[in-house]
Amino acid sequence: MRLLGYILWLNGVSEVCQTCRSSEDELSAETVNRLLNDILNWNLIEVEGAKQLERHFKFVNFQQALAFTNKVAALAEEANHHPMIITEWGRVTVRWWTHSINGLDRHDFVCAAKTDTIFKK
Repeated sequence: MRLLGYILWLNGVSEVCQTCRSSEDELSAETVNRLLNDILNWNLIEVEGAKQLERHFKFVNFQQALAFTNKVAALAEEANHHPMIITEWGRVTVRWWTHSINGLDRHDFVCAAKTDTIFKK
């Protein structure tokens, strides 16, 4: 079992993303690469100096894309951790990163994994 999957399993997939304090450091490149193996189909990108997790989700129509967007929004509100979401006809792009550290924290990976769970349902 992969590390992040094990963490989520131990917590019954109920681990909550927590607000990261600006005094915390972003994850090391080694840790990011290791955790990326746990969230397949997510890409590591950099936007204006901030490392982010990005994934494109495909749907058959706008209604399904919008329903998925609303479910991710509910996750974000519950976690108090908000991604960038772009909703288009048949496609949703989600980007997770921690704004307060302008980079990636472990909680971004937890929220990405939870986004995958929402997509699979």
